[in-house]
Amino acid sequence: MRRPRGELGSRAPRPTEGATCAGPGESWSPSPNSMLRVLLAAQASAAQLSGLLLLPPIQPFCLGPSKWGDRPPGGGPHAGPAQGLQRLLEQARSPGELVRWLGQNPTKVRAHHYPVALRRLGQLLGSRPRPPPVEQTSLQDLSQLIIRNCPSFDIHTIHVCLHLAVLLGFPSDAPLVCALERERRFRLPLKPPPPLQPVLRGGQRLEAALSCPHFLRHPQQHLIRSLAEARPEELTPHVMVRLAQHLARHRLREPQLLEAIAHFLVVQEAQLSSKVVQKLVLPFGRLNYFPLEQQFMPCLERILAREAGAAPLATVNILMSLCQLRCLPSRALQFVFSPGFISHISVPLPVGTPHAPIVRRYLSLLDTAVELELPGYQGPRLPRRQKVPIFPQPLITDRARCKYRSCPQGQAASQPTTQDPAQRVVLMLQERWHFCRDSRVLLGSRALRERHLGLLGYQLLPLPFEELESQRGLHQLKSYLRQKLQALGLRWGPEGG
Repeated sequence: MRRPRGELGSRAPRPTEGATCAGPGESWSPSPNSMLRVLLAAQASAAQLSGLLLLPPIQPFCLGPSKWGDRPPGGGPHAGPAQGLQRLLEQARSPGELVRWLGQNPTKVRAHHYPVALRRLGQLLGSRPRPPPVEQTSLQDLSQLIIRNCPSFDIHTIHVCLHLAVLLGFPSDAPLVCALERERRFRLPLKPPPPLQPVLRGGQRLEAALSCPHFLRHPQQHLIRSLAEARPEELTPHVMVRLAQHLARHRLREPQLLEAIAHFLVVQEAQLSSKVVQKLVLPFGRLNYFPLEQQFMPCLERILAREAGAAPLATVNILMSLCQLRCLPSRALQFVFSPGFISHISVPLPVGTPHAPIVRRYLSLLDTAVELELPGYQGPRLPRRQKVPIFPQPLITDRARCKYRSCPQGQAASQPTTQDPAQRVVLMLQERWHFCRDSRVLLGSRALRERHLGLLGYQLLPLPFEELESQRGLHQLKSYLRQKLQALGLRWGPEGG
């Protein structure tokens, strides 16, 4: 009894020599380069379409197991009916035969067979400029089969079918393309709706602005507007501390914001501890800005008198900020230099606690400031055994003074000199970050250093970054430094001297 031609038996015919299949254990996916070449050639003539669609067929084993128990790749002649149907589709001689294989074997058809049929259809139609009417009908029948079964396709099969349908010339509004596109969108993960933005009031808006990573575009204007819109009860210590830290960190010397912090400090004096006050006072010393608030200093003196013994490090931090502003209250200095306070910070602390060394270094700086800037101070001073060096290493000018020899007496008579017969000159490199942002005001720590070096008898030779950046090459830099030294009555020493 002869078997009808349209039925699929258990024995699959041998693949032809021209069949292209992935090797054993290989799963095919189009590479970006091959897909790009196909898309660029999609506008080619129909006669060239056969060469464009020679894409390897989709292996059934990449799409999961089936009820027919498909064998793994390399099954040879004992491969399952699904792979046998794939080979029949690859060897079909007409579009009608493709439709017949798919329509008369519904129980053996898998999702990956439809991309194989589309690829073979492109190969069959590639050499014909216009398919005959009977093949147009077969094309429509194949489209209806794919439309009816595409809800069961996975996303990979949908992408391949959509790609092949476009290359076959289906317009974007064709039923096949619309159905595949609809299934593709249906399988895309749903995007969560954007979260509702809460309505922020002035203080909340100010805190949110300080937390924004893109805040530095227009910081001052945004902060001033948020601060102006905030009500007094919304300006909490946490918000104001964040504002103070932001100004200090980014060197923003904005008077309106600094005055707002000073006013908050005066109004909330009774509720603020010294640990909070040290953070609020930090930007004033760092930015070298003394506020116009008249009660600023009396308020700080009362806070220091009330809580100086409770938090030694916070007390010394407040005094260091005031030292940068040239405002050292005598009563607070007498307390931190008292034997009780010194013995309190001298108690051995646990390993890894940095408070004691920091406090001793700050006290040494304060003692130096008292000696240089407060000649009328009559209170206790820091004992010599408690002092630490302000400059851990000697200044370079003290180690290399042999490079400079004084000019003749007549030329240097009008220049300031010290008791040391050799003048001590400090070259002060003034970098961009030594100044407040968009300003020529030195930061408080840099201004304090220059002030103390001058009081110690050094001649300061500032070297602004604008002038240094304009020098090209070592020869110009030496000439620039030589002119700077000659202005002080000094001359360049011998090479290597």
